[in-house]
Amino acid sequence: MGVAEVEIFLQNNKLKQRIILLEESSATVTLAAKALGVDAERIAKTLAFSAKDKSIVIVASGIAKIDNKKFKAIFNTKAKMMSYEETFERTGHPVGGVCPFGLPEEIEIYIDESIMHFDTIYPAAGGSNAIVKMTPNELISITKGKCIDVCKITT
Repeated sequence: MGVAEVEIFLQNNKLKQRIILLEESSATVTLAAKALGVDAERIAKTLAFSAKDKSIVIVASGIAKIDNKKFKAIFNTKAKMMSYEETFERTGHPVGGVCPFGLPEEIEIYIDESIMHFDTIYPAAGGSNAIVKMTPNELISITKGKCIDVCKITT
């Protein structure tokens, strides 16, 4: 899945007009924040994990990190991020464009509370220069993501 497929997914959820295609790369939190002129904490990074026999993605603030104790308490396993190859194979998105949109049904989507207090967040939109502007509640609604507390904020 790439930007075109994410556009279709967002169009079906009446959010296609919110996609921002940038001239520069937005493949990292730092690059995305700079390109948009926003604080890094508003970039909603999507992290892909293998957890026992399932695949999960967690959307969190750009300045949040997975808290291993919280992760283990919630998922009953150690946090193991997918490799570049696994990420593309399982999510259909390239690293740098991983997002919670249009994922295969077997991938569970979680939204960390680290983004819930913002009025606007910016998750990737399927490519290394594509971002979508939305609210945390819109993200939860269109992805059917479950809210969790699995991160800690770093500065």
